[in-house]
Amino acid sequence: MDTTFIGCLGIVLLVIFLFTRMPVGFVMALLGFLGFSYIISFKAGLGLIIKDIYETFSSYNLTVIPLFILMGQVAFHAGISRRLYDTAYTFLGHLPGGLAMATIGACAGFAAICGSTNAAAATMATVALPEMRRYNYDMKLATGTVAAGGSLGILIPPSVIFIIYGILTQQSIGKLFIAGIVPGLILATLFILTICIWVKLNPAMAPKGRKKSWHERRKSLYGVIETLILFILVMGGLFAGFFTPTEAGGVGAGGSILLAILRQRLGWKEFWLAVSESTRISCMVLVIVAGATIFGHFLAITRLPYTLANWVAHLSLPHGLIMSMIIIIYLVGGCFIDALALILLTIPIFYPIVTMMGYNPIWFGVIIVLVTQMGVITPPVGVNVYVVNGIAKDVPLQVIFKGTLPFLLSLVLSALILIPFPQIALWLPNLMR
Repeated sequence: MDTTFIGCLGIVLLVIFLFTRMPVGFVMALLGFLGFSYIISFKAGLGLIIKDIYETFSSYNLTVIPLFILMGQVAFHAGISRRLYDTAYTFLGHLPGGLAMATIGACAGFAAICGSTNAAAATMATVALPEMRRYNYDMKLATGTVAAGGSLGILIPPSVIFIIYGILTQQSIGKLFIAGIVPGLILATLFILTICIWVKLNPAMAPKGRKKSWHERRKSLYGVIETLILFILVMGGLFAGFFTPTEAGGVGAGGSILLAILRQRLGWKEFWLAVSESTRISCMVLVIVAGATIFGHFLAITRLPYTLANWVAHLSLPHGLIMSMIIIIYLVGGCFIDALALILLTIPIFYPIVTMMGYNPIWFGVIIVLVTQMGVITPPVGVNVYVVNGIAKDVPLQVIFKGTLPFLLSLVLSALILIPFPQIALWLPNLMR
């Protein structure tokens, strides 16, 4: 049997198994092991699975993932995210839809010390939804805002997806982080404009809050100090070249713990919850990475990525059209496969094609993260929607999905802005040493 056909068959079986709701990391590991064993030998397959799992969990480069996740968890359990939200509400709460706008602002701030879309959505759902309920916000707007705002966690650095992309493509993780800042701020602004337009069209969805005095606003600014310190410490150090991304993760995690202790906001109970939750999320991510590594080695010996790249190279199609096709594949795939799993699965196939066409790999990383970001709020996977539903159990899934639709338009618009103007993402990385 032709190895290229076996590779195609492996991808088809992977998609089929994913629809059965089997854990994606285990599915990729199993199919990669079986495919590698069939083509080479059973002994070689056993060697592959042992080697890849060990190397993934002992990788120094991947230690940056649990470190950034720990930073976000400590920030949540120490109340940093709540103080950030209170500050945003103090400035925006009196506007039509102000609580929802404040939620987007707090999501953008929390994303800067979190790195995970699921963690950002869960945190802000815990903090923001009770407040929006108290002010009689329509739950379609409230839950849709939290689910969409949480998606900023994989675009605004530090981002787990950028880390994985950088490791897979041998690109600078620091430059990828920096490249996500401006697109992330643009997207957060578009989300706020979406809320503004939505509430203008239907004012009953979001009653106004009380306008706060300038004294109250100045006083509330203390709530952003911790977030600002952590962001400047981590991203400033990366930008200046003082330390590597892995070291930045250690600095950020240590800094968040130190700040929480100094503010006397982190007891043993909160610390234990932060560490245990960080361990659970990190293990989940690393299992997916290990499974994707095994599956990637299987695809490599089938030569499917190289065959596909050569086939595309001989197509008489404009590069822009080919890139559009790749983006559409990510857009559709993101609706069915988790963003991390999708990137791990497809980068070995599409990255050679993109670089062969001369596109900037840093810009491509930002585009792919932005497009797969749409998948976390669209059915049937829509991970953020399920996270919000798990916290707001009385709100039906279809209501939350409907609430995310206007924000999906903002995501599409931001992609349409970034594709013809790559310098929006590249001008900051170009300033790095």
